[in-house]
Formats: sequence, C-alpha cells, structure tokens
Amino acid sequence: MKRSGLDRVIVGLVERYGLPGPGAAQLEALVECVATHPEAPTTVTDRPGILRDHLADSLVALELPVVRRATTIADLGAGAGFPGLALATALPSAQVRLVESNGRKCAFIAEAIDAAGIRNAEVVHARAESWPEGRETCDLVTARALAPLPVVAEYAAPLLINGGALVAWRGRRDPEDEAAGARAAAELGLHAAEPVHVEPYAGALHRHLHVMVKVAPTPSRFPRRPGMARKRPLGAASDRTQR
Repeated sequence: MKRSGLDRVIVGLVERYGLPGPGAAQLEALVECVATHPEAPTTVTDRPGILRDHLADSLVALELPVVRRATTIADLGAGAGFPGLALATALPSAQVRLVESNGRKCAFIAEAIDAAGIRNAEVVHARAESWPEGRETCDLVTARALAPLPVVAEYAAPLLINGGALVAWRGRRDPEDEAAGARAAAELGLHAAEPVHVEPYAGALHRHLHVMVKVAPTPSRFPRRPGMARKRPLGAASDRTQR
C-alpha cells in the first residue's frame, strides 16, 4: 500500500511538470537512495518527507521560465543533492553540476547519481568561492537553504553568464534579508526581482523563490577569499567600511 501511494505521488509530480520518460524511475531511485542509505546527509529520510521536502520542493522551480530553459546549472551547497538531482531528471538536456565542499556529502551524491542513472549530473568537490573553473559558465545557479541572500548572491554572481539567473529557495519572507540581498546584488551585477510565492505541495506555507538576474559584469574582486562572504556580508549598512 505504501509503495502504491508513493508511486501515485511521483506520477503526480511527473504529470504536473511534464517530466520526460525516465523521470518517474529516476525520482523513485532517488527516494530509495535517500531512504535507505545509512549515510544520507539529511534528517528527512522517511518516504513521504523525501517526496515533500526534497522532490516536490525542488521541482517547484520548474514553474519559472528561467529554470525551464537553463542549459548549464550549478547547484551550490548541494548537500543531499537537492534541488540539483531533481532538476537534472527534469531537464535531461541541461548539464547540472552539484557543488559541495563536504567530501562525505559528495560521495553520497555520486552514489545517488549512479543509482538513479542520471547521466547529465556530476559532483564538484569545492567551495563556491574556490571554483575558478565555474566562473561565467552557468546560465542558472540554484541554492536551497544555503545562506542569507547577500551571501548566496556573492557565491553565485561570478559563476553566471550575462543574462543568467540565481534562484534561491526561501521560506517566510524577511524584509531585512531581502533589502540586504538587493543591495548586494547591485554591487555584484545582479538585479533582484520580486520573490515568487510557490506551493510545492498541498498545504505548503511560506515558500518563495528569489530570483536575481545578471545584468552587468561581476567585478573581478569577487568572489572574495573563502569565508569572507559570511564573515562580512555585502549589503550591510557598514559594508562600505569593511572592504
């Protein structure tokens, strides 16, 4: 009974977002991997929770045209592999790189990629600030539950091509964080759009996608050395005196 219920949920996601043929089987394999792997780097390991908090929450970004048309994606702080792995199943023509600094998490993501047969995804074992090969190569950068908006913006901006976009998953709106994020975005060559309210599953509350589009070159001084984005985030009132 549980298995048939799970199948119905996955079929519902496939139908909602028009996923390609292998999508259902790949999503099922991801659920199985997270649920059964003894070292899955997430506290959400029950099947309903995985479907809700990992798969549905990741795939809701497909409601944004900028995500649908992406061809080169970097998922920063990939953790257990979401949203990157879910988006890779949905966008088989896109190349998805899951950027993660923790070696144990990278090992899990690599196993999940193999288990689900996702051919268009790869793991990058690096910090976002220390990945020069990624600079100006991405038309989409994603970040879910990673850091405050000014920090995420600084991680993402150098990686984006002109016209590319950052999509950051957030919960309840925070006016101070949004204002700081907008100020940081302007310094980084990004434009912060109005957050988009989304409902990844029935009953979901306070879910928002924050989009920042690259409209100008990012100054060469970014990214700053590892740790500085968090230690001295852009967009703060005292920011001008910190650099």
